[in-house]
Amino acid sequence: MCGILAVFGCTDNSQAKRARIVELSRRLRHRGPDWSGLHCHEDCYLAHQRLAIVDPASGDQPLYNQDKTVVVTVNGEIYNHKELRAQLKSHTFRTGSDCEVIAHLYEEHGENFVGMLDGMFSFVLLDTREKSFIAARDAIGITPLYIGWGLDGSVWFASEMKALSDDCERFTYLLPGHIYSSKQGGLRRWYNPTWYSEQIPSTPYDPLVLRGAFEKVSSEKMRYKQAVKLTAPGTVHTISRHHLCYHALIKFMLLSISELAVIKRLMTDVPFGVLLSGGLDSSLVAAVASRHLADAEAACQWGSQLHTFCIGLKGSPDTKAAREVADYLGTRHHEFHFTIQEGIDALEEVIYHIETFDVTTIRASTPMFLMSRKIKSLGVKMVISGEGSDEIFGGYLYFHKAPNKEEFHQETCQKIKALHLYDCLRANKSTSAWGVEARVPFLDKEFINIAMSIDPEWKMICMFASLLSRVLLFTGAIGYMVSNIRPDLGRIEKWILRNAFDDEKNPYLPKHILYRQKEQFSDGVGYSWIDGLKDHANKQVTDSMLMNASFVYPENTPTTKEAYYYRTIFEKFFPKVQYYSFLALDLLSSKVYSGAGFIYLIAACQHPGGPSVACSTAKAVEWDASWSKNLDPSGRAALGVHAAAYEETGDTKAANLMNGSPQKRLEMLEKTATVA
Repeated sequence: MCGILAVFGCTDNSQAKRARIVELSRRLRHRGPDWSGLHCHEDCYLAHQRLAIVDPASGDQPLYNQDKTVVVTVNGEIYNHKELRAQLKSHTFRTGSDCEVIAHLYEEHGENFVGMLDGMFSFVLLDTREKSFIAARDAIGITPLYIGWGLDGSVWFASEMKALSDDCERFTYLLPGHIYSSKQGGLRRWYNPTWYSEQIPSTPYDPLVLRGAFEKVSSEKMRYKQAVKLTAPGTVHTISRHHLCYHALIKFMLLSISELAVIKRLMTDVPFGVLLSGGLDSSLVAAVASRHLADAEAACQWGSQLHTFCIGLKGSPDTKAAREVADYLGTRHHEFHFTIQEGIDALEEVIYHIETFDVTTIRASTPMFLMSRKIKSLGVKMVISGEGSDEIFGGYLYFHKAPNKEEFHQETCQKIKALHLYDCLRANKSTSAWGVEARVPFLDKEFINIAMSIDPEWKMICMFASLLSRVLLFTGAIGYMVSNIRPDLGRIEKWILRNAFDDEKNPYLPKHILYRQKEQFSDGVGYSWIDGLKDHANKQVTDSMLMNASFVYPENTPTTKEAYYYRTIFEKFFPKVQYYSFLALDLLSSKVYSGAGFIYLIAACQHPGGPSVACSTAKAVEWDASWSKNLDPSGRAALGVHAAAYEETGDTKAANLMNGSPQKRLEMLEKTATVA
């Protein structure tokens, strides 16, 4: 990841102002320690801190069109830059950088080119001919971008708040999937997929389609294109939902798009690896990357053995599972450990870098922050990670309580739209703190479109199957579950993704890893990590402090001592950040926000808040009234669902089954299978 800073309309364009821009840009150098660049044009400044991933030798920024009348500073990667270059035959390129294509696309198509980009990006572009500028952010908000306003009327953009907090009167994040245009005087949404309206899709599920969305075999490209046509809007209902051939076709599509999402992210000129927690998502990423690395250009430079990385407390669930996956895939595995005290000692630095006081994000960011430092020390500059899958497929354990497919689908849509405040923010800023770039194939635009077009009935979780799968995993009988439970019963969380990669002839992963229960990263690094954080916060925050929290923090008032503690640290670094309780604009509409009205975008939740269980939204807490008494974003707060919940409640037989002897478990299993 790189760091960008841009300022337009300064009343002061003296040498002192230039020096100030350089100083503020330097606050982002952790994101791009390889080179610094600055372009000045009258009262406009575009600064860049570069992390060199593609074309390290000549791709320094800012970048230009052929006659240097268009200037752009970019943070991100454009995976289809070669295809786009091929379309711009009359243009002359100066570098091999994937981001240079942005300046030329603007010259060719004006402001309406952003949808052509396949990648993760935030960029600011200056057209010196018209003295106009645009700023845009990728579809989901994988890369951060903030907008601010100075008292002199200037408009500012930066990759992180710390570059704006001292010089802007107000600032907020630029919405994902949006473009800000000085010509049109405001913001508009360029990303308009079908799922964004939250209407319930009806495409039948086929696991091969899903696998194809994540992984692509080049010899099957034509079959994939045919599958896309067959599942296009308006063609779905011409094919029987129960036709086995169609089921196989959809499964192939899912597989092909899945593999392609990973393959395109192997584009790199520097050493790289995969973050492997041993959970489903990261394990699938590692499995697909391992299969296709030998055919990638990166293998010519860095070899065909994939590097994988994991962190946790000693003896944690994740480190054990990750080690097993690495052995299965034959990767060169690097396992790191940290202590609770080392994590606590890093909290202030973590919060400074990730720029949020959200409890879940801080819990998960801390081990990721520590791991990224270790990774950078090995000379690695890019990693591929598994963020996004849980939001797309309803993988968090609270989805077990979704009352119907309509609410299930709407919740997944809301979760995807909010990713830029949570997992995207964590993955980007925790790694960028040490000059490491994180790529996330599950958030590939094509993959999301395929996955979100599937009838959410297929994503719904069957409570019976979920319990039985836990039992079978515990007894080592997972093969029985896969082969004997009917598809309409055997749906644990993310079942459609697991099933898509359940290949008997050429297995991607061991069965018990493929069907491992969802474990949030902050839990998987070791259950005592969260317990240790709570204990530490309880020593720092008194009962009276928490009782008066609403007076100290009237907006997004912390409700726990842990949340209060994080908030005090955040306020120390960002005291000027303002919070507003009103929402003056419909942020999800596609209309243009113009003039002074755009300032009210600050009214959006600058930081998330509200009750949560297992990373749920406040709405989803309503799905189970009993959870309101145990509000905590940890997955272990999903009482009766998580195998190691804070407190086991619910069916006594289920509890006895999980805690009884192996013989009793098998006896109960036989009875349950007979009933099914």
